[in-house]
Amino acid sequence: MQERIRVEVVDNFPALGRVAAMRFLKWVQNHPEGVISLPTGKTPEHFITWVRRSLDHWTQPDVQALVGEAGLDVDRRPDVRGLRFVQIDEFYPINPTQHNSFCHYVRTFYLEGFGLDPARALLIDCSVLALLPGQTLESVWPDSRVDLTLRNRAPVSAQETIQQETIHRIDQWCQEYEAAIRGWGGIGFFLGGIGPDGHIGFNVRGSDHFSTTRLTPTNYETQAAAATDLGGIEVSRNRLVITIGLGTLTYNPDCTALIIAAGESKARVVADAIQQAPDVRYPATALHVLPNAAFVLTSGAASLLTGRRVSRLETVRSLAPEDAERILVDVAVSRGRRLLDLTPEIVAADPLGVVLLRRSPVPLDVLCAQTHAAFEERIRMGTKRLTGARFLHTEPHHDDLMLGLLPLIVRYGRQPANTHHFVTLTSGFTAVTNVYLADGLRHLDRMVENPSFRAMDDGYFDPGNLSGRNRDLWQYLDGVAARDPLVREEGTARRLLRNLLEVYGVTSLDAVRPKIREILRDQGSAYPGRKDPPEIQRLKGMSREWEAECLWGYFGWNCASVSHLRLGFYTGDIFTEEPTRDRDVPPILSLLRAFRPTAVSVAFDPEASGPDTHYKVMQAIRAALEQYADALPDRPDIQVLGYRNVWYRFHPSEANVYVPVSLNMFTIMENAFLNTFISQRNASFPSHEYDGPFCGLAQRIQVEQYQTIKTCLGRGWFHEHNEPLIRATRGFVFLKQMTLDGFAQHSRDLQRAAEAR
Repeated sequence: MQERIRVEVVDNFPALGRVAAMRFLKWVQNHPEGVISLPTGKTPEHFITWVRRSLDHWTQPDVQALVGEAGLDVDRRPDVRGLRFVQIDEFYPINPTQHNSFCHYVRTFYLEGFGLDPARALLIDCSVLALLPGQTLESVWPDSRVDLTLRNRAPVSAQETIQQETIHRIDQWCQEYEAAIRGWGGIGFFLGGIGPDGHIGFNVRGSDHFSTTRLTPTNYETQAAAATDLGGIEVSRNRLVITIGLGTLTYNPDCTALIIAAGESKARVVADAIQQAPDVRYPATALHVLPNAAFVLTSGAASLLTGRRVSRLETVRSLAPEDAERILVDVAVSRGRRLLDLTPEIVAADPLGVVLLRRSPVPLDVLCAQTHAAFEERIRMGTKRLTGARFLHTEPHHDDLMLGLLPLIVRYGRQPANTHHFVTLTSGFTAVTNVYLADGLRHLDRMVENPSFRAMDDGYFDPGNLSGRNRDLWQYLDGVAARDPLVREEGTARRLLRNLLEVYGVTSLDAVRPKIREILRDQGSAYPGRKDPPEIQRLKGMSREWEAECLWGYFGWNCASVSHLRLGFYTGDIFTEEPTRDRDVPPILSLLRAFRPTAVSVAFDPEASGPDTHYKVMQAIRAALEQYADALPDRPDIQVLGYRNVWYRFHPSEANVYVPVSLNMFTIMENAFLNTFISQRNASFPSHEYDGPFCGLAQRIQVEQYQTIKTCLGRGWFHEHNEPLIRATRGFVFLKQMTLDGFAQHSRDLQRAAEAR
């Protein structure tokens, strides 16, 4: 399909920020009093870093070389003081003093961070927007719910009358905001990301391409993407947004509009935005009318741009085996044919297939047979039995292993000669809502006078009492087995009490209830999505750690087999620190020395495209593994198992191990997830792809992967196989098995690109 807008492809996520920063600074040199509109959230992290570095160190040789290479005038530092700024969008209602409001973000990172003039900025400040003297957001919207039907229906109460009048004033304010932007001549430079439904700003799927600034609802995908910012989807479902329109963005025909996107999860919406004709189903197609619009993408985000893939494959010296295999798989799936049934006529009907037929030195029938055999071998690798292996299973967050590797862990866990240790590298406190913590504290407050608590052995609740921690675990799992919520909840309450005593240094049960009520008061006054104080962060993180221990206890491992490293780079800030060799690597190194693994599982993100915690954990593990291996007399042959879960997926051509998943395993995964990851059962921070708990999405992904392989090999290959496990297969987990050196090389290459900033 034709690309209808300019595209530039870079190697990884950090490079997006560098390219966008150089384009921005070059534009500013030529438009020192121009109108700019810049994005919020995680998307512009590297952009902001590069711009600030360039402005702050303009005369340094490395910066001079960088900007000169990008075509800037090295003798003329861009002057940003004359720029005029337009805020793209904002949640409504939200207080701009909240750190998770976009208005606060703009003031912090752009007005203050770049040194822009606040008097030359148009901001969406909900604390004053459309409110009359004496009114507050809380007085107008007591439950933060805005009912837009009041635009067109009669109010039924005095409060609704106030709300209706406020909505009408907001609509008028939006019109005036739009007029102000157009009075400035429109936006001259726009930088933005693209949402999971293809939205630009908050112009979600279906938005009119001539739309203007407005108060509007969003869709599920956008609400899911905003859940982390707002403290859970239960909050984001009830927030409206104020956004500039697509017509606002394209009003100035000379606007330089850059859209940046990373990772294969964005590939479909990116391809539609670039290749489809202008259509309300694809909001970013509105940008096609701008001659200076462009997309800057990672290779993953660009992976479905057919014309670009054809051009690349036409120019390479020779087709890589992975390229040939990807083409064959995609053709087979799109045509619903087995690999062994593909003919030159079928393959030639695909643009990439034409390239394959012309450039492959191997005949098509041989190539198809080789790919078929490779798939069989990868399935065999996923079913082979191992004994005497020592697995160190690592995960950035507490449910990553379950969602990405559980079938393999369960299969190898059945072999007594194998040893397993599970380690979560971050606290994960951001995944626990205020409501979940408060519910647990209220339950504990009711139970703390329970005689069963008072009758515990002296020292039971001491933080270092491993026996007591295991008894918490077995208590909980006994309740799960008996379907007895009281037994189960007592186990959870014991662990929460233990955590409270440890975090706050409380020494007696009598002092616990006042502390519980103090925390409840704090949580009750906190806005959703607030950055918690350190003690609350730790308490929430320990709730996640308890869930992980319950999960592995479900399969027979006790607390001694589970480690929680709480690496220091994980802070809950918008832009987190990089892992450091002195702080974040030693805990991993100590664990490696103590456990001496023969295999290490790692969440594998090949582009650093986010969540960035995965990338940072991967780098810390790589550094620790290298130090560990280099210090031994004989460098060990450690295998690294790269896995992905609900956030990333392997194409079959990228993976080299296919682990079969049966219906029985799906049942185990769902049952275990819903009985152990209680804080995630209602999916406060769900994927935009699936409105439900992550175990359901993981199953859907694994089923889709099975359908791909079944198409390629044929249903008969599975249904008539001589092994029951293969006949029972209804899903696949894809893995990439690597040597330590191969994994380290990939990680170092990615780190060099990221650290170039």
